[in-house]
Amino acid sequence: MIKSYLKIAFRNLWRHRVYSVINIAGLAAGLSAAFLIFLFVRFELSYDRFNVNADRIYRIACDVKTSTQLRPGSKTSEPMAPGIKNNFAEVENFVRLAPANMVVRRGNVKFQEDHILFADSSLFSVFTLPMIKGNPKTALVAPFSVVLTETTAKKYFGNQDPVGQVLMLTLENHPATVTGVIKDIPGNSHFTADIFISAVTLTQVLNPDMHKIWNWFAFYSYILLKKGADPKHLQAKFPAFLEENVGKQMKSGNEYFILTLEPLRDIYLRSERDSPQKGNLASVYIFSVIAAFILFIACINFINLTTARASERAKEIGVRKLIGAARKQLTVQFLGESLLHCLVAFWFAILFCELLLPVFNGLAGKSIGHSVFDNSVNFWLLFLVSAGVGLTAGFYPALVLSAFRPLSVVRGRFMSTNKGSLLRKILVVSQFTVSIVLIIATITVYTQIRFMLGQDLGFKKDQTIVIDYRGDERILEFQQKLRNIPQIQSTTLSSSVPGFETDVFWTEIEGSPGKMLSGEMKTGNVACYNVDFDFLKQYDIKIIAGRGFSKDFATDCPHAMVINEAALAQFEFNSPGEAIGRRFDQGGRDGTVIGVMKDFHFEGLQQKIKPLTMRIEPDGGRCKFISIQVAQKDMRAAISGITKTWTRMLPDRPFSYSFLDEDFNRQYQANDRFGKLFLYFAILGILISCLGLLGLSSYSTFQRTKEIGIRKVFGASAMSIVRLLTRNFLKLVIISFVVAIPAAWLAMQKWLQDFAYRTQLSWWIFLLAGVSALLIATLTVGYQAIKASIANPVKSLRAE
Repeated sequence: MIKSYLKIAFRNLWRHRVYSVINIAGLAAGLSAAFLIFLFVRFELSYDRFNVNADRIYRIACDVKTSTQLRPGSKTSEPMAPGIKNNFAEVENFVRLAPANMVVRRGNVKFQEDHILFADSSLFSVFTLPMIKGNPKTALVAPFSVVLTETTAKKYFGNQDPVGQVLMLTLENHPATVTGVIKDIPGNSHFTADIFISAVTLTQVLNPDMHKIWNWFAFYSYILLKKGADPKHLQAKFPAFLEENVGKQMKSGNEYFILTLEPLRDIYLRSERDSPQKGNLASVYIFSVIAAFILFIACINFINLTTARASERAKEIGVRKLIGAARKQLTVQFLGESLLHCLVAFWFAILFCELLLPVFNGLAGKSIGHSVFDNSVNFWLLFLVSAGVGLTAGFYPALVLSAFRPLSVVRGRFMSTNKGSLLRKILVVSQFTVSIVLIIATITVYTQIRFMLGQDLGFKKDQTIVIDYRGDERILEFQQKLRNIPQIQSTTLSSSVPGFETDVFWTEIEGSPGKMLSGEMKTGNVACYNVDFDFLKQYDIKIIAGRGFSKDFATDCPHAMVINEAALAQFEFNSPGEAIGRRFDQGGRDGTVIGVMKDFHFEGLQQKIKPLTMRIEPDGGRCKFISIQVAQKDMRAAISGITKTWTRMLPDRPFSYSFLDEDFNRQYQANDRFGKLFLYFAILGILISCLGLLGLSSYSTFQRTKEIGIRKVFGASAMSIVRLLTRNFLKLVIISFVVAIPAAWLAMQKWLQDFAYRTQLSWWIFLLAGVSALLIATLTVGYQAIKASIANPVKSLRAE
């Protein structure tokens, strides 16, 4: 019997090749899309779980509370983690990581390394970072000990054994000994590094007084709790610990530290604090829903296409029932055929996933996997999902087919019930509701991205080259030489530029006389740019009160400060003019506020403009960026001149540059990738929906063959037949549009809330989505309608 079922199943697959291909391709596309999303979601949720003790590792976060603000922080000072380890028995171990960048050399080989971490010797006791060469217990004990990742070791030493070899660090050429090589850090780690340097290098040699400074937040600190220890109970002890060790300092400085424990496994997706690698939990939820939608649409498509062709097997079913076939046997047969379709779709889905995975990795901006077969669980999971879809999607068609009445069907006619027709209409409405929601969401995402890219940022960013010179002392001479290049209009030095991380300083500014006692200071942590005299002019930043920096005033360097409008609000000034002449004390500098600049977006539009101050830096000491304004259409010649000047003057430092507008827009890369993925999956969902609509229109047209033939005999035109067949389907799409509007509006309003500056959900977005859905449906159904309208009515009536 099974052999007979298989023979009939393959015979039907071959007889209806076009519909079989459509059915299997739609299901395979849905399975592969859902599976790729599953790999992405699982990868995002897997961050840091490769660590054996991940459930016992916590990051210590230090927030700072002042009279004007609460500033969340993800770093701690040098003495905090050791103090916690020494004072609380619940802590088994700790490790601190301090990010750094520097030039690293071996002979004539040199690289600017931007992924360096100073780390305690306990690194390998807390985190699971397998060591290939060296002793993990002693590798980071001595000053200037270095551990390399496998890839970095090959970059500097090729196939040689790097252990015991020497690398030169920074321009000062500190010799460092390689003491170990570890495997490359997994891609699902919230921190990454190519080189680890022993923390004692930083704390005992380069900055021997760090242990005395409790408000220098330079380290990401982690503790490993003992088994059974309660992190909430431990966290409750921190206020007393801080009061004992640094209580007087906090009170005198009016800044209070709040220590919090964050589970390691929550840092990447669930923490609101900064981290070297950050994910977006909302994106994980959204793509999970999209995967479910696509699978749902694929199942509906499978049901519609199967029932659409069911009537062609009416005689077969009738004959089988007349010769004694039970309904259970027919149900098993058609469920088996459904499973066969799904298993064929499964193998195509495997092929699609293998082919598309590299492309998907590029779109996601990370390697979520190299092959479906990387993990056998992936293969079997996709198989089980395929089988489940086959059983679920095939159950209804199997019941419908096995319920045909033999006396009716042997005449070649299957009478559809109103109940079955209603179910199919509900399925189509469901499909197109999802499709319209996806269309609205896609348009909204791209509208928001375009909105951010098109906003006036409040500063001039075009035709600007940025070089991070890492504080090299030769920069003033280099800057002077650049002025001899004719294509360069101006240059300026600064400690940061828009789109890059900004230094934050504890700041005191004399309060408004009407609100505070004379001389009383308001305090808070504020972002700060150290700049030269040309920065405001080159970046075209407007001064709305007071004045900008000028070489005509000797006190401007270093006793002058310019603040932005957001800082006015933080320090509670009623107007820009009130701030002029107020005293300030910031980062060891004091002086007076000389001007108020108009707010500009020095960070992405995801965030509100924060308070910002600017100070003149003598001789560019704290600056590390040089911004170069180039004349239009002369960019290539300017880059060539800059490169030659750099190579001649700074031959020991690798040369690299970037464009300011690209740097700033790079903040939106995650949103751009999200938009592209959303677009591709939305298009796929819509195409699968069209296949379902094609199946239903085919079924409906077949059911009305006699009616169409009679109408044509009585003179009905082809256009009237097309209208007759498409009208009901377009009504279903309109119903879908009405249902989709509130769902899409709520979902997109929630998504847009993540952006401080956002576009509005305009009426045209919904109208465009509705028109697009109607157009897609018309083209899909119109094919079957036109085909039926031009058919020979004599053949239609003879078939009846």
